[in-house]
Amino acid sequence: MKSVIFLLIAIISEVIATCALKESASFTRPVPSLIVIIGYGVAFYLFTISLKQIPLGIAYAIWSGLGTVGTILVANYLWDEKLQLAQLAGVILIIIGSVMVNLFKQPSL
Repeated sequence: MKSVIFLLIAIISEVIATCALKESASFTRPVPSLIVIIGYGVAFYLFTISLKQIPLGIAYAIWSGLGTVGTILVANYLWDEKLQLAQLAGVILIIIGSVMVNLFKQPSL
């Protein structure tokens, strides 16, 4: 259970860092740039801790799916970045594909 909590906090940290990238203006603004560096550092550290209990493929599927959705929601709220229907469908397909590839992966021989 702790691993799932570490993974969720890692995802939140990654979404914050990703959104701070936009505000960093190519790392010319110090505070958002610092948020990016710290946010990704925390995200990857906690992600590695979560991997002690959660298989890598499953953890990455959750990470990428929730991270994508979280980033889209924050970008929509902060910068009014709307998705067109086709873009939304594409994002949903990416998430479904990522989950399916990792959940239904056959063990290697």
